[in-house]
Amino acid sequence: MELAFIQKVTEWTGTSADVAQALAEATLRTLTQRISGGEAADLADRVPDELRPYLTKAEEQPEVFPYAEFVGRVARSAGVDLATAEAGVAAVLHALRDVAGYKEFMDAVAQLPKDLANLATSGTDRRHRE
Repeated sequence: MELAFIQKVTEWTGTSADVAQALAEATLRTLTQRISGGEAADLADRVPDELRPYLTKAEEQPEVFPYAEFVGRVARSAGVDLATAEAGVAAVLHALRDVAGYKEFMDAVAQLPKDLANLATSGTDRRHRE
């Protein structure tokens, strides 16, 4: 996966590169499940080649599930606790915004539950407050 992307996730979460990689993969896969196939394809078109496999979706319809389920899926997939998963989701979404571009990112975020959308669009300064 793109080194700069993983580096951002590592810095924002304070985790190792291996954990950041697992968080990135899990978050992008879960995001792809939660948004429409069209939005996933639009994001995939705008990210580095290494990220595209995680944004591939076979069907158009999004799977509807709440914030807690999103974070839980990421935690289970990445093998981390819920707090680490939540920090990872925020970091990955912010890094995705940087690589996909604001408009494309916001189009995808519009399909997310409000609390997840808020996490995606809030600042990434958490790491400095903890």
